[in-house]
Amino acid sequence: MKPILILHGALGSASQMKPLANLLSAEFKVYTLDFSGHGNNPTTSKFSIDLFANDVLRFIEENDITEPISIFGYSMGGYVALYMASLWPSKINQIYTLATKFDWNENSAKKESGFLNPILIEEKVPKFATMLAQRHGESHWKENCNKTAELMLSLGKKSVLNKSNLNQILHTCIISVGDLDKMVHIEETQQVAKELNNATFVLHKNMDHPFEKLDYNYLSKELFSFFK
Repeated sequence: MKPILILHGALGSASQMKPLANLLSAEFKVYTLDFSGHGNNPTTSKFSIDLFANDVLRFIEENDITEPISIFGYSMGGYVALYMASLWPSKINQIYTLATKFDWNENSAKKESGFLNPILIEEKVPKFATMLAQRHGESHWKENCNKTAELMLSLGKKSVLNKSNLNQILHTCIISVGDLDKMVHIEETQQVAKELNNATFVLHKNMDHPFEKLDYNYLSKELFSFFK
């Protein structure tokens, strides 16, 4: 069966991807992983796109995946997937990104990182705080929020993906976003699709950003069509 790797987003985990993975497993060999500092994979390291890309490379090698693997990357997972393709093209087959924010600058990074203050999350959205504690552990979720905020601010100062390395990627890609996404703009998604050599932009109707709000049956059909 064709290997497919699902990469979660910021504050996410492999367990969060299970509903989609279960649907895709009917026709693909589906893999998921926790990035460093997420889920069941704690770390003392500072978060970076390089760290997460090396997580994926190590996972591929440890699981003896010898053929190029296709990747569905949700949000930050899509950013990592494209970065990997620019570094280790022979490891990757096709890439499908959804709800990935590419336009990182100091203003956007400051805005998005401001939502990740764990004290404010506990105070204003306690249900979300409880979910993060369950996902990453009571002793790690606040650290995850703080490190993710630091990662966003670093991307705001220097984006890892730029026109130069995007132009080097030759893989077949779909770069997509939902029309109700308030974090990721349609224009930034379209621009990245244009800068890639072999990419198609897709706009999903009535789709918001949070993974839990996605229609998994609809998304799995889209992925079946692309990856097959």
